[in-house]
Amino acid sequence: MAPRLVVRLIFPLLLVTQALLFPGPTAAQGTTPDTRFGAVEAMWDPVAAAEAGVGWERILFYWSELQPSGSQDWNGYHVPGHWLDMAAQEGREVIGLIKHTPAWATDGSAGCGVPRGLDLPVDHPDNLWAVFVRRVVSAYAGRVDRWIIWNEPDIAVGTYGFEWCGSLESYYRLLKVAYLAANEVNPRVKIHLAGLTTSHDPHYLQRFLAHARQDPTGPEHGYYFDVVTLHIYFRTDWVVHVLNHTRATLQAQGFHKPIWVNETNASPDSDPEWPLVRPRWRVSLEEQAGFLLQGFALALSTGAERVAVYKLKDTGLGPGGEPFGLLRPDGSRRPAFDAYRLITRHYAGTVSARTQRHSLYQVVVLNRGDRTTRVLWARTRSDVSVTVPALAPEAQLIDQTGAQQLLAAQDGVYTLTLPGARCADEAFGCIIGGPTYLLVEEGSGTVPPVATELPTATESPAVTPTVVLTETVTATLDPPTPTPAPTLLPTETPTPQPVTLTPTGTPTPTPSPTATPTPTPSETPSPTHTPVPPTATPTSAPALALAPAFTSRTAFVALGSVLASLTVFGAWFKYRRKR
Repeated sequence: MAPRLVVRLIFPLLLVTQALLFPGPTAAQGTTPDTRFGAVEAMWDPVAAAEAGVGWERILFYWSELQPSGSQDWNGYHVPGHWLDMAAQEGREVIGLIKHTPAWATDGSAGCGVPRGLDLPVDHPDNLWAVFVRRVVSAYAGRVDRWIIWNEPDIAVGTYGFEWCGSLESYYRLLKVAYLAANEVNPRVKIHLAGLTTSHDPHYLQRFLAHARQDPTGPEHGYYFDVVTLHIYFRTDWVVHVLNHTRATLQAQGFHKPIWVNETNASPDSDPEWPLVRPRWRVSLEEQAGFLLQGFALALSTGAERVAVYKLKDTGLGPGGEPFGLLRPDGSRRPAFDAYRLITRHYAGTVSARTQRHSLYQVVVLNRGDRTTRVLWARTRSDVSVTVPALAPEAQLIDQTGAQQLLAAQDGVYTLTLPGARCADEAFGCIIGGPTYLLVEEGSGTVPPVATELPTATESPAVTPTVVLTETVTATLDPPTPTPAPTLLPTETPTPQPVTLTPTGTPTPTPSPTATPTPTPSETPSPTHTPVPPTATPTSAPALALAPAFTSRTAFVALGSVLASLTVFGAWFKYRRKR
C-alpha cells in the first residue's frame, strides 16, 4: 500500500509545482483581453500574444491552399485546429481572411483571378466561389464567425502589392455571393469588406458604395457587408484623416457601418538586428513604438470599433523584407512589443475618447470609467512644456517603455515637458510624433482642454507658438468585455516642479535618402533629437506584471520535479509487477 500512498500524496503536488513553474499563456496575462485590440497572425507565438493581451487576430485562409486541385479537395492542415483552440483558450477571437483563387477555379490569373461562375445563381453548383464559401464557413462555424472577403482590391492591377485582378463591379459580386452563401450555413456570420489602403485610390469606397446602392436587393441585406475595413500605415495624422474621410464617405451615401482598422504600423528602417534600406519612410525602433501608442489612441478617439497591429511576428521574412513585427523572426522583441502591452493594459475598458490636437502637441483623453488615461506627445521637433488639468491628487506617468513614476498635482495641474519628434522623413517631416507618455489617474470626468503650450528654451520652433485647438473629436465606444484596471500604488512624491520627459532609446543617426510618393515600407535611420536633461528622477516601478521568468533556480526545481515523478512512477510500476 505504501507505493499507492506515495503516488496519491506526491502526484497532486507535482501537478501544482508544474502549474506554478510553467503557467499557460492566459495565466501570464491574468485577465480577459479587451477584444478591441488585435494583432495579425498571433498564432505564430501564442505565448507572446497572451502576454501582450491580444484580444483578436486575423488569420489568412487561402482558397488555393484549402482546395489546391479541385472543389472536392480539403486541406484542413492549412489552418490547423490547434491555432483556433489556443486562441479560444486565451479569449482571443479569430477573424478569417479569404483570398487567392486556385488556378483550377479561374479563367484569369491564379491568385487574383475572378472565380469561374461568379455570375451564376448562388445555389448553382458551377458557382465555384459560392460552393467554396459555404464549405469554409460551415467547417469553421462557431470558431470563426467573421470573414473578410479578399484583400486591398483598391490597388490597381500591375501596381506593387495588387491582389485582385477583377473590376470594382466584380468585387461587389464576389462580396454579395460570399454574404449570401455564408449566411446560408452560419446565421451568426459577419462579413467584412476587404481592407482598403485608401492611399492607392482615395475614391474607391465612394465608387463602390455608389455601385452597391444601384442593387435593388441591397437594402434588405445591408448591401452584403457588415463592417468596413481599413489599413493605415506610417503617419500618425493619417489615422484621423482616413477614419474621418471613410465615415464621411459612408454617411454621404447613407451607410451606417462600423469601421475596423485591421492593419496599422510603421515598420522601422533602423533596427540594427534587421538591416533594411528603402527610399522612403524614416522610422526608428522608438518611433515604431510611439506610432502604435499614438495610432491606437487616435483610432479610438475617431470612432474605430477595433484596431490591430500588423503584425505580431515577422514569420518567414526573408533578408531585406520589411520588419513590421512586434517580434523579430527569432522571437526577440522590438520596443513596439512593450508599447503594445501598454495599449492593452492602459487603453482597456475605454468607454469614450477625445482627441485635442494643438499646433505643437497632441493629447488623447481615454475615459475608462473608474480611471482616465491621457496619451501625450509632441507633434514637431520642439520640446514643448504642457500644463495638464489634474483629475486626482496624483497620477502615474508612464513612458513608452513602461517605466513609471508617480507625479503629484500642484495647484490642480501637472506640468511636464514633452521631447520633440525626430521629423526625419524628407517628404513629410514629422510623420510620427515624439516619444509618447501616458498619464493614468483614478477617477473619470470631463477633462478641460490643456491651457498651456509653450516651447522649452532648448529648441525654438520655426513659428511663434500660439494656443490653437485645431481639432477636438469625441467618440463614444461600445463597452468591451470587462478588464480589471491597474491599481496605482502610492510611492514617494517627487519634488513639485515641471517634469521633463526623455526618450529611453536614442535613434541611430543616418542621412535620409530621396523620398518616394507612395507609402511603401522600407528602412534607414535618421538624425537624432537631443533630449533635455531630466529635472525629476523617476521612481522605479514595474510597468506590467508578467509571467515568472525561467531562471536557473526554476530549472533546478523543474528537474527535481521530473526526477521525483520518475521515482514515484518507478515505485508504482515495481509494486504492480510484484502483484
